[in-house]
Amino acid sequence: MAASASSLLADAASSSCGAISPRPRLLRGAPAAASVPSPSRHSCCSLRASPARRHRSRFVASAVPTMQPPAESRVSTVVDVDLGDRSYPIYIGAGLLDEPDLLQRHVHGKRVLVVTNTTVAPLYLEKVAWALTHNNPNVSVESVILPDGEKYKDMDTLMKVFDKAVESRFDRRCTFVALGGGVIGDMCGFAAAAFLRGVNFIQIPTTLMAQVDSSVGGKTGINHPLGKNLIGAFYQPQCVLIDTDTLNTLPDRELASGIAEVVKYGLIRDAPFFEWQEKNMPELLAREPNALAYAIKRSCENKAEVVAQDEKESGLRATLNLGHTFGHAIETGTGYGAWLHGEAVATGIVMAADMSHRLGWIDDSIKERVFAILKQAKLPIAPPETMTVEKFKNIIAVDKKVADGLLRLILLKGPLGRCVFTGDYDRNALDETLHAFCNN
Repeated sequence: MAASASSLLADAASSSCGAISPRPRLLRGAPAAASVPSPSRHSCCSLRASPARRHRSRFVASAVPTMQPPAESRVSTVVDVDLGDRSYPIYIGAGLLDEPDLLQRHVHGKRVLVVTNTTVAPLYLEKVAWALTHNNPNVSVESVILPDGEKYKDMDTLMKVFDKAVESRFDRRCTFVALGGGVIGDMCGFAAAAFLRGVNFIQIPTTLMAQVDSSVGGKTGINHPLGKNLIGAFYQPQCVLIDTDTLNTLPDRELASGIAEVVKYGLIRDAPFFEWQEKNMPELLAREPNALAYAIKRSCENKAEVVAQDEKESGLRATLNLGHTFGHAIETGTGYGAWLHGEAVATGIVMAADMSHRLGWIDDSIKERVFAILKQAKLPIAPPETMTVEKFKNIIAVDKKVADGLLRLILLKGPLGRCVFTGDYDRNALDETLHAFCNN
């Protein structure tokens, strides 16, 4: 029998790895509507668009059948990640956790394990348990509540997921559900990839960072003390369900962190999107619904387009890591969790732009626009004083993009919206950038 939502939360809390400490719900004002590009592939759908206005984006690798939302649905956009027989939809809209069918259609078997954390569980675990079991008495839901934070993205914490699954005798017909931000999504996905050599899993991202980037594309894993995300697997979910209402409880710092990844897409491949961001950054920071809906939709479209062409990061997909080599070094060097991922990536993007400019690959205006938009987003544009040149070099030496001892970087080159993934650059430019941003 399915557990009731309230008893599920109580039982899970008693076995969680830390005390539940819910964050207060943030109140939104009523800012002016964002300026959204019209009639083009960049047009925006309202968060609560009617079914007649629903938008579907499809990036084709091969022709396969796709899931359709219910006729009377809150889904305003569906972006398809087309990977042949492993294709899946990204549902985007407000109030999607109130639509049980969206989740239930992607559940395999009769048993579900929800993986979440001490911050998200008090806010959304009951609702997700209800969505999984509503009018569906054959499905039972259990949960594991992990401590919140990047510093817990390790093997010890991951084992708590395996312990729960083994002790509860989950089999290969079970489904894992990731309910939370990027850390939860990465760990739940990796657990699903490894448990019984692979079980079904679903992503329900609750942070902007996860909604626009980490929940899409199948990258899963954990950190190692010597480097971020060094242990993991490519493993695709059955679906990604983005309920934009979950952003209402997201702290401002976390919102800004997610915007760093949004900016990245414009810089590497979508100049019109970057220009839209320059005009609408105040609306994004103010959580204007149409602005957020468009930013999420366009980011997911960009990510899906790249993943459909290069799932395992053999070339093109690596460009999605603009700023990440420097950013991951900051996260590792300062201690996981001291800086949010997006904060470190923002500084990394600034450093990559600086190096690109030193190489003569971009002009002054692009460099200045990169600095300006990240400042406007209230993100850091310089590493902490504890990051020395030597520390940067030691950490980036084990970066995942090193091949045969050669550090390859994603750098901007040419007009806005263009970049390269290369190891063919003047090493002096890298040294000059590191010395320009570090005190020693």
